Amino acid sequence: MANAQASHSVGTRYWSVPIVRAALAFVPAAAITFNANHSAQFGLVVFGAFALVSGVAVGLLSRRTLTDARERSLFLLQGVVGMAAGALALAFNAGGLGFFLYLVTVWAAVTGFLELYSGIRARRRDPGDRDWLVVGAFTAVLALVFLLLPPNPVVSVGLLGAYLVMLGVYLVIAGLSLKWASTPDPRTLTASPNDSDTL
Repeated sequence: MANAQASHSVGTRYWSVPIVRAALAFVPAAAITFNANHSAQFGLVVFGAFALVSGVAVGLLSRRTLTDARERSLFLLQGVVGMAAGALALAFNAGGLGFFLYLVTVWAAVTGFLELYSGIRARRRDPGDRDWLVVGAFTAVLALVFLLLPPNPVVSVGLLGAYLVMLGVYLVIAGLSLKWASTPDPRTLTASPNDSDTL
């Protein structure tokens, strides 16, 4: 049992990371959903705030909850990319639709690849591998869709909002699944080690 736990790079508290990421995705998703102004500038502001804050969260929380040095580095790099993209979006929020599409595409391609690679690298070794694979692939698909999308601010910003909703829902499920999987069975905690001797 000890050897199995040592091979995991995901700590017992890692379940909180997808929950925090989900919460950070729901906030901009709600802002997009309940705002009729789907201009490129609005999209850059919302995306910038999300990418910046979630980048900080991914970098800091993953550093505290991942035990494998390489995976910590990958998620730290993912956080740095998010912070850089978010800062650029906020600083140049008047950059127009082309800048919005370009920035989201690059961010989604890079962070999606990094998370997908983390999932492939940890496949069948860590409880979080499937979630990293799904989120990474999902984000990479967003990059592809934005790359092929006809330039339309309403559609583009709405698509970003839809992505954030689906991302948030999946991460909530992933986080709770990890939490429940790491919760010990009460029956094993109450069982006496000498129960077998009574037979």
